[in-house]
Amino acid sequence: MAAVGEVEIDPEGTFKYILVRLQRPGGGEQRDIVRGTKAAEFHNHIFEKVNPEMEKLGYECKCLGGGKIDHNSKDKKIRVFGLSTGYGKADHSVTVEILKKVYTDYEITWSDDKK
Repeated sequence: MAAVGEVEIDPEGTFKYILVRLQRPGGGEQRDIVRGTKAAEFHNHIFEKVNPEMEKLGYECKCLGGGKIDHNSKDKKIRVFGLSTGYGKADHSVTVEILKKVYTDYEITWSDDKK
């Protein structure tokens, strides 16, 4: 599972994101990853891209929810907020902890605000 990056998000802007749980078939090892991009009109578009990639690597995927990310690389700030109509709200506190592992010198916050 270490081969799969924990975070793949756009370098700038406000965009949809999902929190995805990877698991080996039959249980055992599992890991949560964050994926987000402006290219996705809907949250399921992100999942539809991630799921086949992870299946090829032998993982089962489950979307735990979604929201939005506001990524300001100039000021080194990330804000996690909102929800996914289809998948429900991700646990933004979990998302923030994952983001902090990658963006160690950023100020990262979350809220249940819609905008």
